[in-house]
Amino acid sequence: MAEALPDASNGPVWSKIENWPGDVSPYGESVPLRFAGALHALVRSGQSVDLSNVYPPHSDQVSDDHLFDILVKAVDDHSDFILQHLESAPQTNEVRRASMLFPGFQLIAEKTGIKEFVTSELGASAGLNLFWDHYRYQYGSKSWGSDDAPLTLSPDYKGSLPEFTDLSVVERAGCDLNPIDVHDRNEKEKLLSYLWPDQFERIKNTSHAIDFVSGEQDRVEKSDAIKWLERRLKRQYQNIVHVIYHTIAWQYFPESAQQRGEQLLHEAGSRASKDAPLAWLRLEADRKTPGAALTLTLWPTGETVDIARGDFHGRWINFN
Repeated sequence: MAEALPDASNGPVWSKIENWPGDVSPYGESVPLRFAGALHALVRSGQSVDLSNVYPPHSDQVSDDHLFDILVKAVDDHSDFILQHLESAPQTNEVRRASMLFPGFQLIAEKTGIKEFVTSELGASAGLNLFWDHYRYQYGSKSWGSDDAPLTLSPDYKGSLPEFTDLSVVERAGCDLNPIDVHDRNEKEKLLSYLWPDQFERIKNTSHAIDFVSGEQDRVEKSDAIKWLERRLKRQYQNIVHVIYHTIAWQYFPESAQQRGEQLLHEAGSRASKDAPLAWLRLEADRKTPGAALTLTLWPTGETVDIARGDFHGRWINFN
């Protein structure tokens, strides 16, 4: 298959990928995921019947060579559609990452003694993880959340969990440069297209979360993340923890934006107090393996804790 690629690389899509100006890897602009998402979107939308016939659940008897031939034809036939998908960062909004974040929220409550939160999510996409406190979590025999929650998340885990306590989100907000509108069918399909097509349970969980979020009033604001963060950090809250959080989003910000974001957080942290703490919780790739790092910085002390390493798709979490 790899040897055939140069012969196929004479169309606009192949040229775009071959001459990509930035970091194409998962630590940069995730071009392979953009491309895979575009192909899956063709399948889900029914635009390419031939491609649908070699995709799960029909893929077991398909040879690599046949798959490659169909893929090349689909790219040639739908180049405009695929080029449009390549222009924007992947919008996976993996809802199972909420089960990675949840122990971090519990640790914040444990360390501050405060159980009421204001939450601000950067790169919130469709807002599925904006409502983390509405889901039920199951870690072995230990659980948290209502039995009638819209979704139950149960990752494999190793290590010691923090103690679970009741938590309350008194105000929530999220931003994204290109938020997904879950009320728009095309937007919903775009979100689902970035999930691997053979991961049926993952697609089902995301669909349940979309259905739940579509009935909520809170919406993800369309905004530059750093400008939005600056506005959110201007307020302080007495006897409430303000939690800034994000999952596999920071890497998509330009380096200058990352530096400005850290500066804003540390400046706001210097104004925090025991009665008005600030927390920065993130699950992000750090070029280490396995998975991504779950990290917490908590002010006024400025202490940073490496909580755990978690799977990018929320399947497992290993506590440090």
